[in-house]
Amino acid sequence: MVVEGSLVVYKNKPAIVKEKADGKFTISLSDGTLVKVRDKDIEQLHPGPVKNFNEIKESNVPESVIRETWELLIDEGASLSLKDLTSFVYNEYTPSSAYAAYCLLIDNLYFSGTISAITPRSKEEAAAEEIKRSEKLRETGERTQFLDQLKSYLKKTSKTPFSSNDERFPDKWSGFLQDVEALALGKSAKSRTMKDLGYAETPEDAHSVLLKTGFWTGMINPYPSRFGLSLNSANIKPETPPAEDRRDLTHLAAFAIDNSWSNDPDDAVSVEDDETGKKLYVHIADPAASIVYDSPVEKEARDRGATLYLPETAVRMLAEDSLDLFALGLSEKSLALSFKMTIDNDGFLIDTEIIPSVVKVRRMTYEEADRELDANSAQLNALLDLSQKIHNRRTSQGAVNIEFSDIHITIENEKINIEPIMECRSFSMIKELMIAAGEGAGTWAASRGLAFPYISQEVEIQGKIPGGLAGSYQLRRCMRPRILSAKPGRHQGLGLETYTHVTSPLRRYTDLLAHIQIRTILRGDKPLCADEISARLGFSEAAAAAAVQAERASENHWKMVYLSDKDESLWDAVALEKKGNRWVVIIPSLALETQVVLQKDVSPNENIKLILKSVNISKGEAVFVQADRH
Repeated sequence: MVVEGSLVVYKNKPAIVKEKADGKFTISLSDGTLVKVRDKDIEQLHPGPVKNFNEIKESNVPESVIRETWELLIDEGASLSLKDLTSFVYNEYTPSSAYAAYCLLIDNLYFSGTISAITPRSKEEAAAEEIKRSEKLRETGERTQFLDQLKSYLKKTSKTPFSSNDERFPDKWSGFLQDVEALALGKSAKSRTMKDLGYAETPEDAHSVLLKTGFWTGMINPYPSRFGLSLNSANIKPETPPAEDRRDLTHLAAFAIDNSWSNDPDDAVSVEDDETGKKLYVHIADPAASIVYDSPVEKEARDRGATLYLPETAVRMLAEDSLDLFALGLSEKSLALSFKMTIDNDGFLIDTEIIPSVVKVRRMTYEEADRELDANSAQLNALLDLSQKIHNRRTSQGAVNIEFSDIHITIENEKINIEPIMECRSFSMIKELMIAAGEGAGTWAASRGLAFPYISQEVEIQGKIPGGLAGSYQLRRCMRPRILSAKPGRHQGLGLETYTHVTSPLRRYTDLLAHIQIRTILRGDKPLCADEISARLGFSEAAAAAAVQAERASENHWKMVYLSDKDESLWDAVALEKKGNRWVVIIPSLALETQVVLQKDVSPNENIKLILKSVNISKGEAVFVQADRH
C-alpha cells in the first residue's frame, strides 16, 4: 500500500510521495517538481519513510556479488519480487537498496520483468547482451574519435580532401557519413553527424562535408535525387503499333534535323507545292498508335512528366525500347502522325490536317543542313523560306524573340567538356516549323471544341528594351509563367492566338497526352473531358517541373566542377544589367549568368574581362572579379 513518504516509480523515474488527498497522490521528483498522480500511475519501491532524495545512497555492492546472486537465482528458476531481489543482493531492504535493485531490473542485463515479478535472464541472453553493449561502447569510442579527427580536419584551410584509403580516414568510418550522404541527396532532412559536427543540417553543408572528406568527388551529382527523381528510365515497353490504314508519304523528302548528340529523333519536316499553296508537313513520332489512356505505359509517363536530360545520362519517360518502335529515321520507313498545314505567302496558317502516315526520313545534323542550304538544296531552302515567313508573321503579331547563347556539356571518363552550340540557320528554321506544328495542332483541337493541353502566356513589357543580350535578359523577365489549361488561350510570347506542344511525344507527357486525344478523335472514340485533361496536366506538370529544376541545377553543378581547377582563369563576359553596386553579367562560353562588382561603370551589352577567384561546388557558386583594364 502506497503511503506518504513512500519511494515510488513514476514514468521509470524515482519519486517520493508527499501527500494523499481525494484519491490522488502528490509526488516529488528528483528535481523538486511536484506532480499530482493517480494510484495506477505509480509503483512502490519501498514504504519509507523517505523525506528527500539525499537519503537515497548509491549502492557499493561489487559487480561480482551481483553476478553470483544472479547465477544462484538462475538455478532457483523462480520469479521473485523487488523486495526479495533487494534482500538477496544487498542483504537488506532499505529505500536505497530497493532503488538499487530497481536499477538492476531496468538495466536489463541480469534481470527482467516487472517490480512484482522479476526473473533472472538466462546465461545465453546475458552473454548476448554483454556482446551488444561491448560493441556499442566500441562504436561510441570510434565515433568520438571519428568526430574529433573530422572536426580537426574541417578546420584546416587545405583544399586537399582525404580519401577513405588515407590512414586518417579508415574505411570503417564511412558508415558514420551515411546520414550525411542521405541529407545531401535530399533523402533525409536530418543528420546526427552534421549536428555533432556543429554544421547546419542542410543539403548544401552536407555536400560540402562529403567533398572535403573525399567521401564524394565532384563527379557525384546530387540534384536529381534532391528533386525526388529516379535515375532509371521507364521499363514498361509499349505494344507494337497495330496494323492500320496509313497514308503513304514516302514520296516526300522528310528531314529529321537535330543536334549531333541526339539519339531520340521524334520529328521531321517536309514541304510540298500543290494548286492550293505551300504545304508544310511536320511528321511526328506516333506512340499514341498503341499507347492509350490509363495503360501502364501512359501512367508511368504521367508519373515522370518528361524525359530527364542530364549531361551524364538521359532518364527516359518511355522505355528505351520505345525508340525502336516509334523514333523517326531509325529504319528505312517510319510510322508517323503527320501534321499537314497550308501556309499562305504571308506566313499565315490556313488549315491543318492530321494524318497517320508512313514516311521515309533522312536524319541530319544542323551543321549538315546548313551546308546543304548553302549548296541551294531546293527542299531545305523552301522550308527555310516558309519558316522565315511564319517568323515574320508572328513578330508582326507581337511575338517576343529572345536570343541567348547555349552550350552542350558532356562527361566522358570523368572529364567534363563544355562546347558552345554554334548558331545555325537550320536550328532557327526547325524551331519555327515546330512552333507552326504547335499552332496547327492547337487550332485543329480548338475548332473541334476538344479539351487539350493548350499553352498560353502573358507578357508585360514596360519601358524601352535595349538590343543584344541585355535586351534578351530584360525580355525574359517580362515573360510571365506559361499556363497549361484544357481550354485555349493566347500565347503572347509567341504571338499566337492558340498554341500547344505536340512535337515531342517520346519525351514530354503533355505532347503524348495531346497525341492520345488526337488519336481518340481520329478513331471516332470519345475523348477525355476538360476535367480529366486538367487532372492529368496537374499531376504530370509537377513531375515535369521537378525534371526541369533538376536539369538546371545539374547543369550548373557540372559548370562548377568544370571551373573548380581553373582559379585565376580569364573569361569573356557581357554586361546585362546593373543591380545596386553589382552587375548581372553573362559568360557566353559557359552560358553562365552571375553577379560581379565592376571597378568602373559599364554599359549594357559592353564586353568585359573577368577573372575566376573561387568556386563552391556544394553551393553552386563561382566568384569572379573584373580583370584590370590596364
